[in-house]
Amino acid sequence: MSHSWKPDQYPSLSPYIVASDAKRLIAFLENAFDGVVTRQFNMPDGSVNHAEVRVDDSLVMLGQAGGEWEPVSNYMHLYVEDVDTSYKRALEAGAVSVQEPIQKEGDSDKRCGVKDQDGNTWWIASQQGPK
Repeated sequence: MSHSWKPDQYPSLSPYIVASDAKRLIAFLENAFDGVVTRQFNMPDGSVNHAEVRVDDSLVMLGQAGGEWEPVSNYMHLYVEDVDTSYKRALEAGAVSVQEPIQKEGDSDKRCGVKDQDGNTWWIASQQGPK
């Protein structure tokens, strides 16, 4: 469905992350979640002014902290096909564990949490069915 008020293939809502190291965050998204850079605009010094990374059906927008734009850590929630594999890949991409994958009683999701090098916490889940 095409809307004249937003670009095709863009969700209506996208998180925007002001990162202490935007290039490192882009690499994390690529390596941990198969993110694909769809647009990137760099500053004359080579730092990332603005980038857009597609992760499945979502778009993460981000830019390099600097000047009046200070880095801010965020909490994100991401559904994936295989939470265990995504957790392992996120750790291999430089994240630290916040919570190992677990399905709690009464929760239809198996979920875990990781914190990337910029301090963003990613809650990762796969629906498993009732427990």
